[in-house]
Amino acid sequence: MSRTPATDGFFMPAEWTAHDGCWMAWPGQGAAWGEGFEMACMAVAGVARVLNEYEPVTMLTPPSLLPMATLQLAGRVETLAIELDDCWSRDIVPTFLVDGDGGLAAAAFDFNGWGNKNHDHDRDARLGGELLEAMDLPCYQVPMTLEGGAVHVDGSGTLLTTESVVLNPNRNPTLDRRQVAERLALYFGVRKVIWLPGGLVGDPTDGHVGKVARFVAPAKVMCAVASDADDPSQADLLDNLGQLAAETDALGRPLEVIEVPLPAPRQTDGGRPLALSYLDFYIANGAVIVPAFDDPRDDEAARLIGAAFPDHLVAQIDIGILARRGGGIHGLTQQQPART
Repeated sequence: MSRTPATDGFFMPAEWTAHDGCWMAWPGQGAAWGEGFEMACMAVAGVARVLNEYEPVTMLTPPSLLPMATLQLAGRVETLAIELDDCWSRDIVPTFLVDGDGGLAAAAFDFNGWGNKNHDHDRDARLGGELLEAMDLPCYQVPMTLEGGAVHVDGSGTLLTTESVVLNPNRNPTLDRRQVAERLALYFGVRKVIWLPGGLVGDPTDGHVGKVARFVAPAKVMCAVASDADDPSQADLLDNLGQLAAETDALGRPLEVIEVPLPAPRQTDGGRPLALSYLDFYIANGAVIVPAFDDPRDDEAARLIGAAFPDHLVAQIDIGILARRGGGIHGLTQQQPART
């Protein structure tokens, strides 16, 4: 039997456990951002500066953009020169694993630009291996095409994911649900996979689970709900809510479900629904960094998320152009767990 994280005793810990730091990435100058490139850089730098107050941030940066990044980060955030295509660290930086004995490793997916929607992804696809080689960490290559934002765990053996991403023919056309579940179990150290049908309508990733459902404690999960009748995601989110309410975790415990409203629905200039969610937050050491959308529900969302993490401060950031691209704070970040 070939070696996997599970056979070697590694697993993906919950995101609320202590971190040694956070990895972020600088926006790329490709056609994806167009005239919004400078605004995107300002937004990413703003998130990094706030987050760096609570845990060390390392900004992966193309060498040609190091002067720009250093200036906007005001010398407060460490940079690492490495070739990449864009800033979505959750999807392109490897997912870190621990073994409970102080060991650290990582799992890397085959990355194909969210189902080949973004054709400029060759450097992002190589990033994981290059970064882990530089860190001298063991790397387990997950035998499937996916992104880090497509999976979410409670650290106790339960994994959340969405069928619309993981079983999508644009990622893994030859794998069925059982085969995918086996790979997730072996490479993330879980014993149960909870499948949700999909994510938000308009999500360019095909529906990452982090926008619609997040564990916030053992057997406790936040679920996005749409309060507006004209929200195109309302029916799907009600299905997710009902499914989670009927589920148990890997230890057989019923899930406590906390409903978190979405901001009011908005569209791009081209009429596509924007995938905006308060669940795009990042849990740092001692703080939760929560997105804001200049929406009346911003305060309610911050209160609900803050109540789930009573020992953490809540810092809320308007992410502007990043939200208009379907991105969020969670998508910009990848935590590195503390070695125990």
